[in-house]
Amino acid sequence: MKPFFSVVIPTYNSAKMIHRALESLLSQSFDDFEILVMDDGSTDNTAEVVASFSNKKIIYKWDKNFGGPAKPRNRGISLAKGDWICFLDADDWWTTDKLQTCFDCIDDKVDLVYHGLDIVSDKSLTFKRKTINSWQVKTPVFEDLLLKGNPIANSSVVVRKNLLEKIGGINESKKMIAAEDYNTWLRIAQLTNNFVYLRSRHGYYLSHNQSVSKKDMSIPYKESINEFLDSLSSQHRNIVESNAAFISGRYHYLEKEYKTALKIVLKSFVSGKIGLKFRAFLLLILIILKKLTSPIFYEK
Repeated sequence: MKPFFSVVIPTYNSAKMIHRALESLLSQSFDDFEILVMDDGSTDNTAEVVASFSNKKIIYKWDKNFGGPAKPRNRGISLAKGDWICFLDADDWWTTDKLQTCFDCIDDKVDLVYHGLDIVSDKSLTFKRKTINSWQVKTPVFEDLLLKGNPIANSSVVVRKNLLEKIGGINESKKMIAAEDYNTWLRIAQLTNNFVYLRSRHGYYLSHNQSVSKKDMSIPYKESINEFLDSLSSQHRNIVESNAAFISGRYHYLEKEYKTALKIVLKSFVSGKIGLKFRAFLLLILIILKKLTSPIFYEK
């Protein structure tokens, strides 16, 4: 029989982490689903870890390395038997009620479901965010997503398979790695406004140094919105450029490149919307405090 949900897990050398993801799936209170583990050319013992579960729900496929999650996700989508696709990264995991909660909210007026995640790290999260909180995107969803940025965590998403097929799947551009999910939501939002946000959190996001998002995300962010820029007014174009500047400025701040961060964040503060101005202002304060205490600022 056809499962209701198809859970797609892209993986690459994640033998030490994928066990937890699979355990969280096989502990779900909702039982009508399949699991598609799409291995992007792992060279560790990921295959052995997956096989150790000996569960008929799990389908494992290995292919040569692509170098990003888009292609293995697309492979999973093409193999999926369910009408609803769930995305879960190999290093993340879900609460036991995740699928049941999503199932309960689905009807004819729902096309995509998402929710917040708790952040887990092997390092202290003091003074850092401990949750990936989101918000209910407003209609028109495409414009809201484009101007406010991406509030949708990939490992939280449940979406109709036919919508993913209509947009031609996930963009596999290497330049877009770590932002291809944002591009996917934008293209789906051109087809439907039926995005539903669950205020409860139903999963965990692992923050670690190997994460593909540990880079200047303004670069893939710009790539993910490139195809939409021609349709924007000059005012809206300024807004998305301010968003990109803030993302880049925050990255340089975390990398302790304070002089560069100051210059870039100032740009986002000057031309950003009110919400971005507030975040940029707080970041500017942090940068200035570093200026008072760090010799880096005084280097030529």
